[in-house]
Order: sequence, then structure tokens, then C-alpha cells
Amino acid sequence: MTVTAIIVAAGRGTRVGGDKPKQYQDLAGRAVLARTIEAFAGHPRIGAIVAVLHPEDGALFELALADSPAEVATVPGGASRDASVMAGLHAAPEGTTRVLIHDGARPMVSAALIDRVINALDDSPGAAPALPVTDALWRGRDGKVAAPHPREGLFRAQTPQGFHLRAILAAHQAHPGGAADDVEVALAAGLDVAIVEGDEDNLKITHKVDFARAERVLRERNMDIRTGNGFDVHAFCEGDGVILCGIKVPHDKALKGHSDADVGMHTVTDAIYGALAEGDIGQHFPPSDPQWKGAASEIFLKHAVALAAERGFRIANVDLTLICERPKIGPVAGAMRAEMARLMGMDEARVSVKATTSERLGFTGREEGIAALATVTLVAP
Repeated sequence: MTVTAIIVAAGRGTRVGGDKPKQYQDLAGRAVLARTIEAFAGHPRIGAIVAVLHPEDGALFELALADSPAEVATVPGGASRDASVMAGLHAAPEGTTRVLIHDGARPMVSAALIDRVINALDDSPGAAPALPVTDALWRGRDGKVAAPHPREGLFRAQTPQGFHLRAILAAHQAHPGGAADDVEVALAAGLDVAIVEGDEDNLKITHKVDFARAERVLRERNMDIRTGNGFDVHAFCEGDGVILCGIKVPHDKALKGHSDADVGMHTVTDAIYGALAEGDIGQHFPPSDPQWKGAASEIFLKHAVALAAERGFRIANVDLTLICERPKIGPVAGAMRAEMARLMGMDEARVSVKATTSERLGFTGREEGIAALATVTLVAP
């Protein structure tokens, strides 16, 4: 079984506006048609792609696909959608047994939807995705509601519409023309067409506002969410206070470390590096390097934050827990949150600093030092 995708893109798309057909307009840095074609080119069950183009759009097509690795055969379209589909069917390469006919202006088609259509063709000569109508329907006349209309059994049609090649080719050859889509052609020829679950994101670019909606879908699909954990421990030494999250907290001891031993800030820094798969503080700022002796830990934190931004991530939230018997963290937790948020350029509401004890157990219970645990979430774009 060889499945060929036929991308119908010979229309003018004038309703969307602009100085060129909608299928060649920009959608988040790529032409609409390029995104449509790449959705099929990246699918392992698609054996070939045929793009049906307007005879005058050759240069636009070449520019849109200039940096795409997709292998696409092209064929000129006709004066109507029916004629364009026929041209695409005749151009299907030898060995094609099934075709998926898809609108070039539906760039958000998913691999799962393509699979559903292909799978349904095992039991039916035709299959198409659709969404049940859930809104109330009316009939209108002269700008007024004339009567309600039942919605039971009504669906919103989508593409790709899949068929056995010989069956849909014969159906088109027998059809007089003027069909809204290929399902209409198939039904006129007496072919069964199975309904598969459609996808709300599989929108057709028709009006200018559809570009904004498609871009939102792309952002959601391409969102990269990463979580990193950090853990650090510093022992107490002689001193008169500890630095935690950039705040000097009075205490009868200090924390021991190569830098300023800010265990809270170190832990958050390591959590950011962890989310980026960039190791830990020691790899970026080796303790064997004398230049970091006594250094302020905000240097390390700012480096991690900048590295995340460089990779296209924003820090969605930070959750830090300090583990110690003393000093008491509660009275200064607010100041710590504010300072950490300031250093990271974040809303304070996205930074959590809290504390717990170990119930007098272990080294923290014996007041030999402070431990800290942090979780950080990064989001891109």
C-alpha cells in the first residue's frame, strides 16, 4: 500500500487579503503551504506528495519551499477545485493505492489525524475527518432568525479526505463538477465514506484572523517545558551570620564555602543548569579557580538565568526549600523572595522560598549546616 498526499493549492484565497495568495503568506516564519506540505513529508506513512498549483505560482512555490527538505511533485491546477483534484489524482505516482486529498490552507494538520484517516481506509473506500456541530443552529432570512434548525447528525467537514485511488478517480470522472469537496463527489458515486474524529486545531486559513489563531496553535505545539532540581549543603563555621538568597541573616555561625556559601542561591542555580542539561555550578565556576573565592553567588545565578534566556527559555517558577533548625527563615523569607525575583528578573509571585526542619535528625538536626532543595520550571518559547 502506497499513500500519496495530494495538496490542493491552486486557489487565490482573496478573502484573506494581502499581496499574494494566502497559501504563500507568512505563518510564524514559514509560508502556509510549506507548513502544510511538511506535515505530510514528516509522516512515515506518506509515500509521495503531489502539490496542485496555480499555473502562475511556480516562483512563489519555489521560494516557499526553498529551504525545505520535502520532496514534492507539482502539477498545474485547473479552473475549478474539481479540475485541480483530478490533475492531482492523475499525477499520483505509479504504485499509489490510496490518496489523501488535503487543502493547502490547512497547515495545522496533525500526524494523529493523518493516521486516523489512513487507518479508516482499511475498512472503507473513503474516510474523512469531521467535528460534530455543538452550537445551536438557526435558519435566517432578511437578517433575522427565521427558525431553529436541528443539529443532530451534522458535522463540520475537514481534510485530508482519504480514498482508494481507483474509486475516487472514477467518481470524479463521472461527476458533473461543482462539488464542495471530495466527499460530495464520492457520495454521488455511491461510495461509503467513514467519519473519523477531526481536530479543532486543524483550521483552514480563510480570513486574516485565522493567522493569529494558527500561530497560537503552533506556540502550544512547540512549547518546550523543562524541570530541573537542585540540591546543596553547606556546613557551619565560625562567624556572625549567614547569607541566604542574597540576604544577610544574623546567626552565631557562618556557612563554609569557596564562594559566599549562599546555599539557597546555589541550589536554585543548579536547578536551572539541570533543566538546561548544563551540569552544575562546579562545571561553570570550578572551586579550584581562585577568582571565585569569596565571590557573590548572584554571579552564578545571573549566569544560569542568562544561559536559559540565550536558549530561548523563560523561568516560569522557582520553588526553594531551606532545611535547618536555625536561623529561623520565616521572618526573612519575604526579603529572600524579593531579592531572588529581582536578580532573576521575575515576578515575585513566581518565586517561592520556604523552610522546614529535619526534626532534630541528621546533620541539619544537629545544627551542623544547612541543606537546600529547589525545583525550577523553564518554558520555551
